[in-house]
Amino acid sequence: MPEPESRSTPVPVPAPGEPLPLGVELTPTGHPAVDAGLARLAALDGVATDAHVAVYEDVHQRLADTLAALDRD
Repeated sequence: MPEPESRSTPVPVPAPGEPLPLGVELTPTGHPAVDAGLARLAALDGVATDAHVAVYEDVHQRLADTLAALDRD
């Protein structure tokens, strides 16, 4: 069995009970309203999961509003 590759950059280990970073990388869409909504997801990094719901709801609402605005145009 091959040896696992070693990492060149150490990954910080949070203290017990602290949330792990999500490490989500966002790719810009080129649509400012969509990008602003998705940028809110960065607020989740290192935050306990019970606080995620409010951010997900906000992002969902922003994206729904953006789609609705496209339908009106």
